[in-house]
Amino acid sequence: MKITWLGHSAFRIEVGKAKILLDPFLTHNSSFSGQNLKDAVSGVTHILLTHGHGDHVGDTVALAKETGAVVLANADLASWLGSKGLSKLEMGNTGGTVSFDGFSATFTNALHSSAQITEDGVSHALGNANGLMLHFDEEASILAMGDTDIFSDMALINELHQPDIGLVPVGDRFTMGGAVAALACQRYFNFKTAIPCHYGTFPIIDQTPEKFVSGMDGSKTTIKTPKPGESLSF
Repeated sequence: MKITWLGHSAFRIEVGKAKILLDPFLTHNSSFSGQNLKDAVSGVTHILLTHGHGDHVGDTVALAKETGAVVLANADLASWLGSKGLSKLEMGNTGGTVSFDGFSATFTNALHSSAQITEDGVSHALGNANGLMLHFDEEASILAMGDTDIFSDMALINELHQPDIGLVPVGDRFTMGGAVAALACQRYFNFKTAIPCHYGTFPIIDQTPEKFVSGMDGSKTTIKTPKPGESLSF
């Protein structure tokens, strides 16, 4: 398994034949600046979306049309993407699981919003925000928390799925901040590895993951803080 952080909450996950883009906010992502777009999207088979905000949907429409990747999103967001000309769509909703060749994705709870005001000035209600729990046939499991605050039912997510790797938002203002994210990881999860994200992109959110890293001091969880474009192997 190889996980590449593309900046903000965008990741590339490569496992076997699956080449997955998670929340592919790339062309307007300051953290992605300077990275090779061609390499980031090469061979992509699936695009997975946690919710409908522009900094997560990002380049989905253009990339799906270009690559032919299957797009997974909540039902409301998937319907909206269909109106943009996408046809290879898989939809679900909170608690539901969608199976693919080699892995499955379960929509978990997240505390956040999901509407989007598009270029035409219209606000579109795009379902609830979610996390995505990814189980692979023979590799570590990944919980992409999405944009969220801490909530006590995270304990149920851990009980049901026992995720090995957590992709954890830490930037504050729009998500939980680093200290609260560390509390969530220590109290409710048993991650082997945690990778902080959703920081450093915009001036009004935290620019570093240091509050999270400090909050996880003494934990059994290994903290990885890759630079944008850097890959981790598991």
